[in-house]
This record gives sequence, C-alpha cells and structure tokens, in this order.
Amino acid sequence: MTAVSPSLWSEPLTRDECQRRLEVASVARVLLSLRGLPAALPARIELVESDHIVISSRENAVLLASRRADVISVQIDGIDSRARTWSVTGTGIAAAVPLEDFETPRFKRIAECGATLVIVPLTVVTGQREH
Repeated sequence: MTAVSPSLWSEPLTRDECQRRLEVASVARVLLSLRGLPAALPARIELVESDHIVISSRENAVLLASRRADVISVQIDGIDSRARTWSVTGTGIAAAVPLEDFETPRFKRIAECGATLVIVPLTVVTGQREH
C-alpha cells in the first residue's frame, strides 16, 4: 500500500474564488488542440464582465482556434499566503474580437505589439488548492 503525501491532497475552489484569482492574473497558459495534439501556449489575459476572459496572443494557433470557434481553456496557477499551491482553469468557445470592442490603454498597447485579441466565455470554471 502506498501512502499519499499530504501535499498532494487538494480541495476545490468555488467559482467566486476562481474568479477572484482570474481578476488579478495577467499571464496564463492557453490550452488548445494543435494539429490534433494538446498544446499549452503562454498569453496575456484579462477578465472582463466577470464571466469572459480576453486573451492577447501572437500565436497563430490561438487566432485559428478563435476563427474555428474551438473550445479552449485558460489556466493560471499560484501560491497563496499560506504557501499552498492553487490552480484555476476556465473553458469556453473562443471567438476573435476586434480591438474596437476594448478601449483600454492596455489593449491598445497589446494591439500595437501585433497581438490578436480572443474572447472566451467562462462556461466552465474549475479550481483547486492544496489542502
């Protein structure tokens, strides 16, 4: 019999707890299918209207996924004040979004760098932290 290390135990986060973490995140992994294989690509993100993630990426795979209306996920991780790790994933159907829809200075800077904006509704949000 193998003993499970207490550090491997986890407890779920509520949707509100997940959203609070997404609100302050600026960098994430975009999880999608690339030529039929799973891929994780870095991107900048921003939570808007508490239920959508805007992704800024220069990766063609992210733009193509949005044009095909693929299901993609956004994942962030961190360490809380008690040194416990946590992870949050939001999943939804991607859509390309014109820059004109977002007038914030941050998005204007992103577009000037040649990045594409993609929006993902948070249809499914899950999270966990070490117990």
